[in-house]
Amino acid sequence: MAAAGEDDAAWERAIAAATKATSAAASGLKTLTLDGTVKSTTGRLPSPALLERFAASLEELSVAGARLSSLAGLPRLPALRRLSLPDNRLAGAAALTAVAEACGATLRHLDLGNNRFAEVEELEPLAKLGVEALDLYQCPVTKVKGYREKVFALVPSLKYLDSVDAEGNERLETDDEEDVEEEDDEEEEGEDGEGEDGEDGEEGEEDDGEEGDEEDGEDEEEGDEEGEDEGDEAEDDEEDADVEDKENIESKAGSSLPSKRKRDNDDKTNGDN
Repeated sequence: MAAAGEDDAAWERAIAAATKATSAAASGLKTLTLDGTVKSTTGRLPSPALLERFAASLEELSVAGARLSSLAGLPRLPALRRLSLPDNRLAGAAALTAVAEACGATLRHLDLGNNRFAEVEELEPLAKLGVEALDLYQCPVTKVKGYREKVFALVPSLKYLDSVDAEGNERLETDDEEDVEEEDDEEEEGEDGEGEDGEDGEEGEEDDGEEGDEEDGEDEEEGDEEGEDEGDEAEDDEEDADVEDKENIESKAGSSLPSKRKRDNDDKTNGDN
């Protein structure tokens, strides 16, 4: 009992230091990292009450190198997506049954590297979960013949085992990095949308300006053409006036010819007499 009390006091100090470092309120804490902060003398996790305060929001829990040999008392963590428990002393199906009961509905990444799981059958509690990435590196089970094929067959949801998929392709990015990239892409798309709206507005203004310039140019051309037409009409009127004047002169000249001829004849007649 004394050892359990000492462990809880040590866990409480470690949790207080971790939450203070993140500057997050207990009600909104998403990540809790307790790696190497406590060397459990009982091989157990802290009292459930110490973790239950974060149950509603906690998405990642890491307790590496704590000498854990049991996961009994792991509280219900309905939002947990990543559980990291490497470098401990865990073994047997009971430990994974506790994981399935506490966070099986949401868990996607489970790190059990460098623990004591020796048989594929010990992983049976993970069969019905939605775990997509499972790490068992440096566990004795990795030496079992057909280990990879058997684990992929046992856990249908599994995409990566020890950071490699069923075809032998290495995993290049973690789930968290992919999630961050997706959020960045969404933000960029929103910014691109706003930028395109701004560009459309600018293009609209430019088009209006160009249309206005074209209309002004057309009006000026129409004005020039009207001026040219008026000039041509004035020239035509002047030519018509010249023609009329010429015709009048010729008419007058023509009308005077008979009189002159008459006078000449009269003069000739008088001369003969």
